[in-house]
This record gives sequence, structure tokens and C-alpha cells, in this order.
Amino acid sequence: MFSPLMMNTWIAASVVAVIAGLTGFFAVLRGSTFAAHAIPNGAFAGAAGASLLGINVIWGLVVFAVGGALGIGFLGEGRGRTGRTDVVTALALVVMLGLGGLFVSISTQYAEETYALLFGEVFGVSRGELLPILGLGVASAAAIGLAFRPLMLTSALPEVAEARGVSTRRADIYFLLVMALATSMTVPVVGALLMFSLMIGPAAAARSVTPRPGTALALSVMIALATVWLSIALSYQTNWPLGFFVGSIGAAFYLIGLTARGLGDRRIRSA
Repeated sequence: MFSPLMMNTWIAASVVAVIAGLTGFFAVLRGSTFAAHAIPNGAFAGAAGASLLGINVIWGLVVFAVGGALGIGFLGEGRGRTGRTDVVTALALVVMLGLGGLFVSISTQYAEETYALLFGEVFGVSRGELLPILGLGVASAAAIGLAFRPLMLTSALPEVAEARGVSTRRADIYFLLVMALATSMTVPVVGALLMFSLMIGPAAAARSVTPRPGTALALSVMIALATVWLSIALSYQTNWPLGFFVGSIGAAFYLIGLTARGLGDRRIRSA
């Protein structure tokens, strides 16, 4: 499990977990969970197209993820009017999934490639895939760090942010682009369908435990790391699909968080 051949797996999965924990925290805080679902699944089309052309799937992911994020950001009307934003997000998802279906249908080796793109292939991460994942991971973390205060302010107190001259719309678009970068590096490892669970599960669990943003952010990253590490270990030992453990453990952490919050509230009421 810790052989040299597995080192790429552990490194890539750890980077993916950290970025998923960071972006997932802001996605939950900003109420952007639908976009967190749509962008990874829609970006699958870019990966399928890149695979069809014989180029690195990460670059196809980048193009479609960024394109989807920009479409949602510019055609939607921000979080203040969620109705139109949800419609635009859904339409972007439908269009990209339709293109993905087209690319897969004309591919001669779609079965294995499609399974890997949808559910991930963490045990098959090569050095050629690891370097782009590391680069995009650093870029995503740096983007969040550079705009941490505006993102936090527009996420928690959008009205105060507007009063201080911080554009919530620009922050929305900026965050969607960060999510697109995170999606581009994580889909080859976790898969388009499971990226949503890794991004939202730990963040939701962290938010249910503590209302403090800084503590919740750190806890989100730690839960994401624990989810990925446990999933790899269990999948390696049982030969069961990694995705099963990612989804199950993420849901378990969220249920534990809800239980802990319920017990805490009960203690406060009885005190």
C-alpha cells in the first residue's frame, strides 16, 4: 500500500482532498452546491473530447470547466436571484453532458476511459498526470489565498460586502473560476460523479460542527483528507471501488457532524 508505485496515488489524492476541502467550504457557505455539482459533471465532456483527440484529459477538463464556470457566472444573476442562476447552471450542465455523450459515442475506446472519468482512477495516476495536478492544486490554493477576505465577506455577509464596495457578482465569477481549476485537477483522480461528494460532504460536516469560519475551513480540509486516505486504504485492502468508500465515508462524516451538533444543542438547552 505504501510501495513506490503507490506514492503518486497518495500524493495526488492528498492534493485533491486539500483543494476539495477549501473550495467545498466556500461552496457550502455561498450556497453554490449546485454549481459544485454541475461543473465537475459538465467538465467530463472536455475530458472525453481530449481523450478522443489523444491529448492529456486535464487540458480538456480545464477548457470545459472554465467555459462552464464563465457561462454560469455571466448568464446568471448572482446569488441574490437563485432562480435564474439555477436555470443557467442546469442548462450549462445539460449542454456539456450532451457534448460528452457525443464524444463518447464516437470514441473507439470509450468504456474504460468513461469509467475512469466518471468514477476516477486514483490507483493509475502516472507522473505525467501528477505534475499537472500539483500545478493546478497550487494555482487553486493561491487563488483562494489571494482573495480570501473578499470571498469570506461576500460569502458570509453579502450585503455588508456590497456596502463596502466589494462586488458580490465579481466574487461569484472569481469563485466559479477557482472551482473550475479545482475540478480540472480532481476529476481524473476522484471522478466527475464523486467530486461533488468529496467537495460538499466534508465541508457540510465541518459547518455542522462549528459556526466559526476559520475553524470550519480547517476542519473541512482535515475531513476531506481523512475521507480520501481511508477510502484508499479500504479500497486497496478490499478491492472494492474507491468511489463507494468516498461517498459512504463522506456521508458518514456529515451524519456524525449533525449528531454532534444535535447533542451540543441539547446540552445548551438543558443547561
